[in-house]
Amino acid sequence: MNYLSVDGISKSFGERVLFEEITFGIGQGQKVALVGVNGSGKTTLLKILAGIDVPDSGQVVLNNKITTAYLEQQPIFNTDSIIEAVLSGNAELAKLIEDYEYHLAKAESSSESMEKLSELMEKMNELDAWTFESQIKEILGKLGIHNLNQSIAEMSGGQKKRVGIARALMEKPDLVILDEPTNHLDLEAIEWLEKYLATSQMAIIMVTHDRYFLENVTNEIIELDNYKVYNYSGNYSYFLEKKAERELNAQSEKEKAANLYKKELDWIRRQPKARSTKAKYRVDAFQDIKKKAHEDLSKSEVTIDIEQKRQGGKILEVESLTKSFDNKPVIKEFSYTFKRGERVGVIGHNGSGKSTLLNMLTGRLKPDSGNVDPGQSTVFGYYDQTEPDFKAGTKVIEVVQEVANVIDTGKEEVSASRLLTQFNFSPKAQYDYVDNLSGGEKRRLQLLKVLIAQPNFLILDEPTNDLDLITLRTLEEFLHNFKGCLIIVSHDRYFMDRLVDHLFVFERGKPIEDFNGNYTLYRANLEDKRRQVEPTVTKKTAAEKVKSAAPSKKLTFNEKREFDQLEKELDQLSSLKNSLEAKLVSGETEHQKLIDWGKELDQVKTDIDEKEMRWLELSEYI
Repeated sequence: MNYLSVDGISKSFGERVLFEEITFGIGQGQKVALVGVNGSGKTTLLKILAGIDVPDSGQVVLNNKITTAYLEQQPIFNTDSIIEAVLSGNAELAKLIEDYEYHLAKAESSSESMEKLSELMEKMNELDAWTFESQIKEILGKLGIHNLNQSIAEMSGGQKKRVGIARALMEKPDLVILDEPTNHLDLEAIEWLEKYLATSQMAIIMVTHDRYFLENVTNEIIELDNYKVYNYSGNYSYFLEKKAERELNAQSEKEKAANLYKKELDWIRRQPKARSTKAKYRVDAFQDIKKKAHEDLSKSEVTIDIEQKRQGGKILEVESLTKSFDNKPVIKEFSYTFKRGERVGVIGHNGSGKSTLLNMLTGRLKPDSGNVDPGQSTVFGYYDQTEPDFKAGTKVIEVVQEVANVIDTGKEEVSASRLLTQFNFSPKAQYDYVDNLSGGEKRRLQLLKVLIAQPNFLILDEPTNDLDLITLRTLEEFLHNFKGCLIIVSHDRYFMDRLVDHLFVFERGKPIEDFNGNYTLYRANLEDKRRQVEPTVTKKTAAEKVKSAAPSKKLTFNEKREFDQLEKELDQLSSLKNSLEAKLVSGETEHQKLIDWGKELDQVKTDIDEKEMRWLELSEYI
């Protein structure tokens, strides 16, 4: 079943062409990744698919029998309530749950609210609102949002992104459009979302730079390159292989066309002005050959050829660092001596203190106590995760020239313009205003500003956010050969695995753990620990424990009588439990009865657990 058809659409902004006459479709069950360099139009294309933007020409046809949901890079909400925001796709249900919660809170003191609850509970049953609400809380919890009373206005951009993901998933769309869904999520949330999307029945089209996520979720890749789209039926590994083949074939075809173009051009020049019909056909074909021969196949790739300054013997010594906010300790007595060439990954939940430590290491933040002592030759380069705040009205080349007109790369002196060209900013783009850059292009310019200082101690805080896959591969190669110290905070597991040797693991309320290994090894270690944890106690295991622990003996007369009585009581409690459970699902609408039955059921379950454990103890001596 076809869900969406894109038929010959084009889009430009002024003289800047993003794509021309592109065509593709998405069907039921397809999970598509949209890839391309920063500035190629990926986000714009998603907005067109979602109906937020329109193409200059061509059309997008959406099957009117399906529902869609769209997650933008920076979600916008028309409410300050988390629950209401997540339910925004279903206004009727949102209002019903809000009314129910309001009257529930007032039920004990207001007879009017008590009466209203009966009506609302009936509607809640009709719309299966109980299940819906529990699903919202489960999804938000998996994404790391636990305080549902928090105001959206007080949330960080990352927290808003999580609410946006929950909203998109709870709409249960047939087709979901996702723009960088993993940005600002911690690793556990990414792994949960990855499994959710991979096993869902939804069709998906998404932009993501996370290669593990892309590899495990998608089954097709659409590449946006040189104003066109190319389809690859397979995962990321298959895409890399076939992309290389396509580029090689395209170059070969261009060379053939160039040779043929020379021959045809010679023929054109020798022809008289009055041409036959056959000659006219050949002239028309000549135009196609000319276009093919002059096609621009140059790759839009970043080149990073900057050396770091030489490091001395002393790199960085940290002694007994502590930091608290609002009397809540974030960093506790952290000490570490960094060695030359060290590669450290930093992982932990959002808010666990990762950025706090980095800011103290670089002097941006003062510790409450302790000391940070860098070596004399240590030069920090800090690539911050916050969106770069370039001065409005500044041209791209002026951003680099603020540092220097000529930059010493360690090998040679290079002009600001040449360095920008190496970072995939064309001479024309260098004189464009930073305001017109895409989010990824701004991040690439930010990265260049950090690297031209030739740091030998490089700190990268979420460097993969908004960078395209091609730039990421180039950055990885540069960092792989980087001789200085490297600290990486990243939710990109592939990026982390390839570049770090050990991890600083942050957990709230605990000292920073130094784990020897990359992220995949760390996760495997966690799984091993979980498997070693004692399994949940069952009746059999409890009995076995009692039997092994207790000395051999026979039951006394009173214990034998207690054992017989316990069997009768357990039968009675089991019947009462079944009766109460039946009442709770009977459709009763009187709120007070439901509350009383729920409390009684909880007590019955507690009694059963206690009596079963006592029965198990006594049964070992029968």
